[in-house]
Amino acid sequence: MDTLFRCPWCGDDPLYQHYHDTEWGRPVHDDRTLFEFLILEGAQAGLSWITVLRKRQAYRDAYHQFDVHQIAAYTDADQQRLLANPGIVRNRLKVAASIDNAKAFIRVQQEFGSFDAYLWAFVGGQPIVNQPRTLSDVPAVTPLAEQISKDLKKRGFRFVGPTIIYAFMQAVGMVNDHLLDCHVRNLPG
Repeated sequence: MDTLFRCPWCGDDPLYQHYHDTEWGRPVHDDRTLFEFLILEGAQAGLSWITVLRKRQAYRDAYHQFDVHQIAAYTDADQQRLLANPGIVRNRLKVAASIDNAKAFIRVQQEFGSFDAYLWAFVGGQPIVNQPRTLSDVPAVTPLAEQISKDLKKRGFRFVGPTIIYAFMQAVGMVNDHLLDCHVRNLPG
């Protein structure tokens, strides 16, 4: 029996626990992975994260392993293919946004050299380490998430509201919101 203390949001689902233990809150600097999380967090809007997590491999398969250049070139036929795929969230607005977001992502890469450079500049290149004792100490949104959301929207991104962006920041390790007594809180990236 697993006796490690984890942040309670991951419950006892092995997939959720593995995600919590190996990814959530760990700094990500790879543009492809950052794009993957941006698309998955947008797909999650209105759903539970475990729903999207269970569909993650189907997303990777459907979205050419999150190759931003291939996705930016998707046609109407590609959009219809995605909408017919039962392995992903088949929401017309979310699918269209994922393609628009690929185009916006490339523009950011061209302007800043990488999406990583753009994104991590908001936190001075270092994660924000919060001190939550309980889940109620973890915010759903912060002023910084609102600032990043506003900037992304200005650059043409969609499904990047402040709540989505704060969840994204947590997922890619810009913010460490592991509870103080969580067993992975202080593990190296």
